This record gives sequence, structure tokens and C-alpha cells, in this order.
Amino acid sequence: MKQYSEYRFGDMTVTWWLDEQNHMGMTLVPAGMKDQVREHQYALENLVQIHARGDQLPNGYGNGHTMATTTATDRMRFVNQVKEGNMVVTELADENGRTVFHTLKWEEGLEALRVSVRFENRTGKPVTLDLLSSLNFGGITPFADGDAHGTLLLHRAGSAWSAEGRLITDTIEEAMLERSWTGHALRVVKFGQVGSMPVRGWFPFAAVEDTANDVTWAMQIACPSSWQMEIRRKDDRLNMMASLPDDDFGQWAKTVAPGESFETPEAYVTVGRGGIDRVSQRLLTVHRANMPRPDAELPVLFNEYCTTWGDPSHENLTKITDRIQGHGIDFLVIDAGWYRREGVAWHECGGDWIPEEKNMFPEGLKATADMIRAHGMIPGIWFEPETCAKGADIFRKEEMLLTRRGTVIDTDNRRFLDLRKPEVQAYLDERVIGLLKKCGFGYTKIDYNDCIGAGCDDPDSLGEGLRQNMQAMLEFFRRMRREIPELWIENCSSGGHRLEPSLMGVTDMASFSDAHECEEIPIIAAQLHRLILPGQSQIWAALRASDSIRRINYSLINTFLGVMCISGDVWELSEEQWAKVDEGISFFKEVRNIIRDGVSAFHGDVSQSWRHPEGWQAVCRTAGGETLTVVHTFGGDLPEKVTLPVSGKRILRVMNSEDNKIALENGRLTVELKAPFEAIAIHTGD
Repeated sequence: MKQYSEYRFGDMTVTWWLDEQNHMGMTLVPAGMKDQVREHQYALENLVQIHARGDQLPNGYGNGHTMATTTATDRMRFVNQVKEGNMVVTELADENGRTVFHTLKWEEGLEALRVSVRFENRTGKPVTLDLLSSLNFGGITPFADGDAHGTLLLHRAGSAWSAEGRLITDTIEEAMLERSWTGHALRVVKFGQVGSMPVRGWFPFAAVEDTANDVTWAMQIACPSSWQMEIRRKDDRLNMMASLPDDDFGQWAKTVAPGESFETPEAYVTVGRGGIDRVSQRLLTVHRANMPRPDAELPVLFNEYCTTWGDPSHENLTKITDRIQGHGIDFLVIDAGWYRREGVAWHECGGDWIPEEKNMFPEGLKATADMIRAHGMIPGIWFEPETCAKGADIFRKEEMLLTRRGTVIDTDNRRFLDLRKPEVQAYLDERVIGLLKKCGFGYTKIDYNDCIGAGCDDPDSLGEGLRQNMQAMLEFFRRMRREIPELWIENCSSGGHRLEPSLMGVTDMASFSDAHECEEIPIIAAQLHRLILPGQSQIWAALRASDSIRRINYSLINTFLGVMCISGDVWELSEEQWAKVDEGISFFKEVRNIIRDGVSAFHGDVSQSWRHPEGWQAVCRTAGGETLTVVHTFGGDLPEKVTLPVSGKRILRVMNSEDNKIALENGRLTVELKAPFEAIAIHTGD
């Protein structure tokens, strides 16, 4: 194996290698460690993994586990490589005319690389792809002799409803990725998500850490439909792959006609030092570059759902608006229920998107939106435009709905619009974009509360039908912004089931979770700092009149881990409770630039149980010479105090409920812990 080319992008060095058969592969290392790479013989990992219908399937006991590492990939040989600025395009092809273009891009200021693959069919006959990788690289770890046993960790991020983002770490040995004694058997850890909720079970994220040399490789894939990742090994080195699901895993196949091409979703990859917590922050530099409004001030929101519970009438909204006016709230969002029909529960009416004007909005929905603006806030409204419920007329218009094997996909109370059809897009333009324009809404919460499953009917495959439908969904989001440039868009899917990069790139923020009134909110919010930007992570503080000041304080400081959204019993809060709310809003606005622009560091000792949490945590988010430190305690035994590294020479502001002793000396912040389930926020700077 010999080096073909090598380029430095920021603080990363990428090397392309050729073996004796003219295969090409890629490795990446921290630029400062290039001279520490060990000479070692191992099989080169091909730059692109590919499999098509009719190809031989993998051996080494891999068939059924993977469609990678087949003879189809082996036949792909290096043709050409071109570097233009900070983009490197590498061409590979086989003897029959299957051709791929692997594109790697870097932008100044980013700490990660963008990678994608385009397949071109030059064979003269149709090719049905069953697998095409977006990202595939190997050589992990190049800083050790042998198989680096006992030193490698696999990091993934699990997700469930109201329990998003749990970091799950296994040793390579626990993950059953230890090489076989002969190197014959293929080892594979394959995981992903099937359906239209791309963060359900797992986030599209993986990392491998070399603990002996303090180097971590991490990747994400930007895909709103089914996806998969694989960590593979046969010899001393590990390989990492991100892709659309293969035919085995997600029933995805794509037929590419002669002369046509197909491009994969984009993946992000990085390498760095400082462990998983630091390296995960590097991937988020790409998220920041993708944001629609990267420099906009983070707003304070009020969402009325946990106040009216599906009854956002003009009367109720007037009472809310009168109560919250003058408290520094920027958006008032009308949540579900504004379209309900008389005698039908609101959750069975979604899909027609016609305001209920007989009882709820007798002067029309626009009058309510105008009333909110007159009180100094921007009105927002909730939709779930991709689905319909059984009380809606469109529920019975089967020609507009997705089918699987000829039958409408029906999950008891939801069916799904076929967004690939022009008439469906026209319907959404009228009922959603038209209503937003007519009423003057400046914010919309786009929710999504069920999953299509493996896919929908398409000549190529169920998985390809799903992919096309979800790409049409992304285009609908883009069209909303084109039609209403000032519109703020929230990405929600039963909370956090769509916290993936492509959707985060077309929306301003996302519901971090449906965890609205539980003790584990700050744990979830902190975990998400590794996976999405806090400046796009909307966190709820559902305040209750029965809450103690400690609990009010806890709920408000939770939101400092993202974007503040208030809900709850605002009509009944006492003056003392409102004073704490005002303090929280003021504090949030003081530190929101740190939330938006900073880098997070994680501290603490939290129990495995999030539902019954014990221990403590702290997130120190630093931007320039300032740090926002957010500390939470839970149940169980607690230390008397904790000491945390921060930036700044002075304590600028503190928010707490227990009069904790706090001191700052030589960049070390010492915080007294006094009670279970308390929260403390400290702003330090010069």
C-alpha cells in the first residue's frame, strides 16, 4: 500500500492510499500527529462500498449482516483525483462502467469534513443499487501496533421518546468487534433507523475512540429517512461507514438507468483529541454553517399547549397574552387544537387545517394573530402537515395518501400524505403556507407524530419511495422559507424524533424532546449538546402554580441548556413565582450569545436511570472569554461542592434558589451544592 495524495484541512490530515490492485482508500488523523502513524500491514478499506442486484454477496459470515465488502466493491479501481480549492473529487470505476465520484469538502472555520458519493451508470444497462456508501474509511487506529486491544471504544447515541441522546459506550471487545484469530471472519456492528422518524432508537452518529493515544474519529449522516452505519473489522484495523440503508436493512434499492446518476446523502466526519465530548463539538461546526439564521439572537418563546391542553381559543389566548405581555417574551405559539371540529376530539381532526371559527375564533384566526402582535409578540402556529387523522376529510382521499403494497398506510389514527405528488404539494401550499400568509404568522411549529415504517410504494423499492417522500418534505420546508422569508420554523416530531442534520439545516430550531414536566429534562438537554446545537434546541419550562421556588428555578435554568420556551399555569402564578420567571428571562437574554456561539464541556456523575436520577451534572459552555455554567443536582448522595474549569476572571451573574456559596479563583469555579433537584446558573467573564 502506498500513499497517493495527502492534504491538510484545518487541523486534520487526510491521506488517500493505493494498494497493488489499484484500490483506493482514505484515512484521516489529527494534523499534529501525522508523524506518529505506525507502519503496519493491513487490508486497505475501499473509498466507496457498493453492491448491486445480482452481485455476489459477502463471505466471511457477513451475508445477512452487511452488503459491504463484496466482489462488487473489490472491482472498483482508482481512475482519477482532482483537487479544486478545498474540495477533492476521486473517481473510481469497474471494468463494466459502474463509476463513482467521491467528493470530500472542507470550509474555512469548520472542524469537520463533508463527504458524499455520486454513482454514474456507464454500463449500457440498468443497475439496481442495493448499497452505496456516503462515507467509508478505515485504518483505525494507525497509532498502535497490532489490534490495539483494550484501548478502543465505540460511542453511539441512543434515543427513545422523551429520552433522547443517551451516550452509549462499549469497548470494542464488548461490541464483538475483536478480530478473529485468523482474520477470516468479518466482524460487523450495524445499526440505524428504518422509517420517517430518523432519530428513533439511534441518532445517526458514531465515534471510535483510541484511549491510549487520545484520538477520536466521529461521523454523522444527514438523512431524514432510513439510514444505517457500520463499524467493521477483519484484521487489525477498524472501518467506519455511513449510508442509506441497504436492501437487507431498510428495503432500499435504486435502479439507475444507463446514462443516469444517483447521489447519496451527505455525511460529516472529523478526527480530534479530547475524547468523545470534545470531538462531538467538532461535528457541530458543520451544523452551525448549515443554520438558516446563524447570527440571529435566540428568542424567548411561550407555547400555550401545557396551558390550555388543546383548547387555544381566542378567549384563552387573550387571557394568556394579557398575562405574559411585558415579560420579554418574543413569540407566542398556538399549539394543537385550533382546527378541531364540533363533537370531535382535536387529536382526531388534523389534516384539513381549517380554523374552528364557530366557538374558538369567532372573529377569525387572523384577528387572534393580530391581537398577539398588538401585544408586542410574534404569533406562531402548530401544524402536522405530512399526516392526517381520521376526523379529517383528506383522511378518506386515498389518491393523495401513501400506500404500501397497494394499501393505504394507516396507523390507527394517522395516514400519510404522498408528498411526491404535485397535487399534495399544492394542497399544502394552500392549507399551510396560505394560512400562514393570510393570518400573518411569523413562526410555525411543524410536528410529526407517527412513522411511515419501512417505506411506501415505488417502482424501485419501499425504501426508495420513503427516501423520495422525505426529500419532498425537505423541499416543502424550503418552500415555506422562500414564500415567507421572515418565518421562523420549528422542527418537532413527538419531541426529538427528527433531530438529524438535514432537517436541522432547514429549520431554525427543534423541540429537544417531549419531556415537558419531568426531572430528567436537564439530563436529556445536556446529552443533546453532543448531537445538535444548543442554539437550535428548544427546551420547555412548564411552570405550575403548585411549584416551589426551587422547582420554578430548576425548570427555568433547564432552558439555559438551549432555547427558552415557557408554558404552564401563567394565569395562577404568584408574584414571587413571576419574579423568578422574570429573573430567568433576563438571565437567558444576557447569556444567549454563549448558548448560540459556545463550545460545551461536560462534568458530573449521573445515575444510569434518568427516570429516577441521582447525582449531579454541570455543562460549561464557553464563547470567547465568557462561560455559562449550568449545574443541576438530582437525588441520592451529593458532594458538598464541585469545582469546574471556566473562562473569565469575575462572576458576572448567578441564578439559584438556595443561596449557594460560589467562588472563582484562577479559572476554577467552586459551587456549593445544598439540596436535591436544585439548579444553579453562573455567568463568568472578564
